[in-house]
Amino acid sequence: MNGISLTIPARAEYLSLVRAVVAAAAALDPGLGHERIEDLRLAVSEATTNAIEAHAHLGSDERITIRCDLAGDRIEVEVQDRAEGFDPDGIVDRGPLDAPGRLDYEGGFGIPLMRVLADEMRIRSLDHGTAVRLVVYTNPK
Repeated sequence: MNGISLTIPARAEYLSLVRAVVAAAAALDPGLGHERIEDLRLAVSEATTNAIEAHAHLGSDERITIRCDLAGDRIEVEVQDRAEGFDPDGIVDRGPLDAPGRLDYEGGFGIPLMRVLADEMRIRSLDHGTAVRLVVYTNPK
C-alpha cells in the first residue's frame, strides 16, 4: 500500500490543504477519473469538516489526522479526530438529499453525502475520537 498521512490543526483554514493533498494523491491512480476524484475530495472535505466541528465543540487543541492509501483497486482515506465520540446509529435521518423540504434543516448533509459519494463508508467512534473511513474503487486497468 502506498500512502500519505497529514496531521492538521482542527481549523477550517486547513480544509483546502486537505482537499488538495487528497486530490493530488488520488490523481496518481490512472484508473480514477476526474469526476471520482472530485467525489472523493468532497467526501473527505465533509468528514474533515465534521472532525473540525467536533473539536470546536469541545474547545480542543488536538489535531486531526488524514491518511490516504492507494491500494491496487481502491483509494482509502481515513479522517481521525480526537474529540468525544458519538453514536453513528443515533443520527437522525432527514430523508433523501433531494426530498422536498430537505433544505429546511441546517446541517446534517455530511454523512449522507459521504455515503453517496464514496463506494464504502464506515464510522468507528469511541469516547476518545472518531475515525471515518472512505473507499473509492478505481477502474480496472
